[in-house]
Amino acid sequence: MLGFLKRPVVVTADINLNVVALTAVGLLSRLWQLAYPRAVVFDEVYYGQYISFYMKRIFFLDGSGPPFGHMLLALGGYLGGFDGNFLWNRIGAEYSSNVPVWSLRLLPALTGALSVPMAYQILLELGFSHCAAMGAALLMLIENALITQSRLMLLESVLIFFNLLAVLSYLKFSNSQKQRPFSLSWWFWLMLTGVACSCAVGVKYVGVFTYLLVLAVASVHAWHLIGDRTLSHGGLARITQGQPLEVAYGSQVTLKNVFGKPVPCWLHSHQSTYPMIYENGRGSSHQQQVTCYPFKDVNNWWIVKDPGRHQLVVGSPPRPVRHGDVVQLVHGMTTRFLNTHDVAAPLSPHSQEVSCYVDYNISMPSQNLWRLDIVNRESDADVWKTILSEVRLVHVNTSVALKLSGAHLPDWGFRQLEVVGEKVSRGYHESMVWNVEEHRYGKSQEQKERELELHSPAQMDVSRNLSFMARFLELQWRMLTVKSDGSEHKYSSSPLDWVTLDTSIAYWLHPRTSAQIHLLGNVVIWASASLATVVYALLFLWYLLRRRRSIRDLPEDSWLRWVLAGALCAGGWAVNYLPFFMMEKTLFLYHYLPALTFQILLLPAVLQHISDHLCRSPPLRSLFSALVVAWYSCACHVFITLRPLTYGDKSLSPSELKALRWKDSWDILIRKY
Repeated sequence: MLGFLKRPVVVTADINLNVVALTAVGLLSRLWQLAYPRAVVFDEVYYGQYISFYMKRIFFLDGSGPPFGHMLLALGGYLGGFDGNFLWNRIGAEYSSNVPVWSLRLLPALTGALSVPMAYQILLELGFSHCAAMGAALLMLIENALITQSRLMLLESVLIFFNLLAVLSYLKFSNSQKQRPFSLSWWFWLMLTGVACSCAVGVKYVGVFTYLLVLAVASVHAWHLIGDRTLSHGGLARITQGQPLEVAYGSQVTLKNVFGKPVPCWLHSHQSTYPMIYENGRGSSHQQQVTCYPFKDVNNWWIVKDPGRHQLVVGSPPRPVRHGDVVQLVHGMTTRFLNTHDVAAPLSPHSQEVSCYVDYNISMPSQNLWRLDIVNRESDADVWKTILSEVRLVHVNTSVALKLSGAHLPDWGFRQLEVVGEKVSRGYHESMVWNVEEHRYGKSQEQKERELELHSPAQMDVSRNLSFMARFLELQWRMLTVKSDGSEHKYSSSPLDWVTLDTSIAYWLHPRTSAQIHLLGNVVIWASASLATVVYALLFLWYLLRRRRSIRDLPEDSWLRWVLAGALCAGGWAVNYLPFFMMEKTLFLYHYLPALTFQILLLPAVLQHISDHLCRSPPLRSLFSALVVAWYSCACHVFITLRPLTYGDKSLSPSELKALRWKDSWDILIRKY
C-alpha cells in the first residue's frame, strides 16, 4: 500500500534560460536605484494626487481616464504603508519620509521589465527564430524612453504590458487551437486574453485600440475555422445547449428585440408603475411599467401562458406554441400579465402604452391577449423556436404590435428604453420583432422553487439597484466626456514630431547639480523601426500583387507568418498611433510609446525575412548579418550615451549636454548651463 514511498518523487520542468536571463536583465534595468530621484518627477504630480485620494477614501472624478490604472498605483502605496499625506503641488518637490517612493514606482517598473521577455515570447509564437526573438527583447531592453517611463509613477509601461500580454495570450491560444483545442492551456490563454484586453482598457481608454486589433485578428481566424471541414461545429445545438428548442405553454423565456438599437435590450418589467401625471400634464394608466432593459436581469423573464388554463408550468408532453396562437405573457417576478390599451405611451403619444396589468377595481379591464406572428416562418404551422424564430406579438383587442421605440424614459423609468404598442398598418420594422434568447421548461424541481418565487413579492430592491447602475454609468460617461485643460504645454508635441523624434520632455532637473532626467528615445531604434514599417508595407504589397498573378514568392507557411506578423505588429502600431491625429487634447511624446513597442516587434521580423528570403546567396547573407550586428552595436552605443539622461544619476557639464543635443530641443538646456 505504501509502495509509492519507496520511489523518489521527481518533478521535471522545461526552463527557457533565455526567458530567465531576459527577465533578470529587464528587472535590473528598471529596478536599479528605483527610489532615485526622491522628488516629484513630471506627471507624478498628478498621479500622486489620485493615490492620496484613494488612501484617504475620498471620492473624486478623474478626468484623465478610467480608474483601474490609478488603483494599481494606489495598491503600491497601500502595500508600502502610504497614508496619503503629501502635498502634490509642484514638480521637483522633495518627497517626505512617509512617502514610500520605491513601492509607488514598483508596479510600473515591474511591468516595464516583464515587457522585455514578453517581446521575446511574442516573436517565438509568431514563428520567428530565437535570434529574431532575442533581437526584439534586446531592443525593448535598451530603448531609453521605455526605461525612463517605466521607472516612474506613470501608466504607459502598465498599458504597454497589458497590450503585449493580450497579444501574447492570443497567440498562445491560437497555437493551442492548432495543437490541443479545448485543453486546459487553451482555456487558460483564452481567458487571459480577455483579462489582458480588459485591463488595457481599464488602465487607459486608448487600450481599446489594441483590444479591437486582437478582436479583428481573432475574427479572421474564426472565419477560417468555420470553413475548415475537418473541424466539427456545434451550430444551433451549441448555442442552445441545455435549452429546449421549441417554446411551449408554460415556458420561461427572455425576449430580445431584434433591432438592437440604440442598444441591444430585453423585454423587462418591475414593480414600479407609470406616474399618474407626466411632466407635460398628460395622464397615464398608472399600471406597472414595461420597458426594454439593456442588461441581463431576473426581471427579464416571462412565462408563456395558455389563456384557457391556469397552470404556469409545462405539461407532459409539452404543447408547443405555433404561429397564429393566442398567448398571455406573465411577468416572472411579479406574476402580472403583459397588457396594453388605448392610453397614449409616455414619450410616444401616437402609440399605445404597454404595461403589466394592475387591478385597481376601476372601469379599465385587462387586455392581455397577444397573437403570435412568426415573421420568418416557412409555413403557417411553424412552431415558435428558441433563437431561430423572429416573432411579432400582436395585441388581440387593439391590433397593435409590441415595439421598441428606442426613447429613454425619464428618471421615474430609470432611464430604460420605452416599449409601445404600434399599429401594424403603419408598416413593418425590426423594432417590432423579438426572439427568444434564453428558454427553459418549467416542470423540474427547479420549477417548483421558481413557482414559489412567482407568487411572492420580489426579493430585490429594483430601484436601488438601478439607481446604482445609473450612477455608475453616469460616472463613466462623465470621465469620457470631461474636458481637459486645452492650454498648450511647453513640452507638448504633435504626432508627426514623434516619428522623427523631433521632441523630448525634461522630466526632472536636480536643484543643485546638472543631473537631469529626460524622456528621449534611442534615435537608432526609432528611425529603424519606422523604416522597417515602410519596408514591411512595400514588401507586403509586392507579394500581394504577385500572388494575384499566381506567383508565389514565399511558401504558404512563411506567407501566413508574414501576414500575421504584419497584422499584429504593423497593425498594432497603426491603431495606437493614427487615432491621435483626431484627438483634440494636449499630446506628449510618451503617447507614442505603445505604438513604438509594436514597431520594435516588427523590426526583427523584417530583418529575419530579408535574411531568409531576399538574401539568397551565402555571401550576401553573411554581409547582411554583419550589417545587422553593426546596427545593433550602434543602438547599444546610443543607449549608453543617453544613459545619464535616462537614469538622471550623473551630473552633466555644458559640453556633455551639447554632445547629447538632438536637434533644437536642447537649446534651452544649453543656455541654462
